[in-house]
Amino acid sequence: MKTILFFFPTLTIIIIFFSINCSTDRESKLQLTREDSTRIANEIIAHRIEVDSTFRFDPASPFKRDSTIHFEGIKWFPPDVRYYFKSKLHKYKNPETVSIYGTKGEERKHLKYGYFILDFDDKEYSINVYKITAADPKKYELYKNYLSVWFTDETTGKETYNVGRYVDVGEENIDPDFLYTIDLNNAYNPYCAYTSLYSCAIPRKEDHLNFAVKAGEIKYLH
Repeated sequence: MKTILFFFPTLTIIIIFFSINCSTDRESKLQLTREDSTRIANEIIAHRIEVDSTFRFDPASPFKRDSTIHFEGIKWFPPDVRYYFKSKLHKYKNPETVSIYGTKGEERKHLKYGYFILDFDDKEYSINVYKITAADPKKYELYKNYLSVWFTDETTGKETYNVGRYVDVGEENIDPDFLYTIDLNNAYNPYCAYTSLYSCAIPRKEDHLNFAVKAGEIKYLH
């Protein structure tokens, strides 16, 4: 394994090149070339510029809706390709409908649909994947194919938001062998981290990742 650090005026990018690790009982580790790592780092930077612009200028931004808060810029861990994962969607044989509670105490019904496998520091971790249910007909019609992923980790309540963080993976692909991108460099705080106008889904105890995800968004300091 080889590590290279790229230094920018206000940003350090950690790029690590992995060797492939194949076995019968583990999913193959992600193999990244120098070009892959550079491309991913550039995509992370571009994403963060877009996020900052959205929060700053979009009328739907929580900072536009709540006049009592002021946007000071989103704070992030340095980009680190060790937290960039690819995984198939492993569906549960018997998906169950579970209760997810919002930060204002309301109950929401989600389908615990499957999980992704994340290979970090030569250990495998699973992260649950949820889908919305018809208990909320309007949202179900809009987002019924969307996969929801949220988590806590060993940084939660310390460097990162005490409720937890979310990561977008998009809609379900019909190909069972499709590899989804789970880039924890893009893990973000829900809107309730910025203002009490919003209620956000609280990750369940089983959604905890038992390692420190030093990637993605950190606490927003008002």
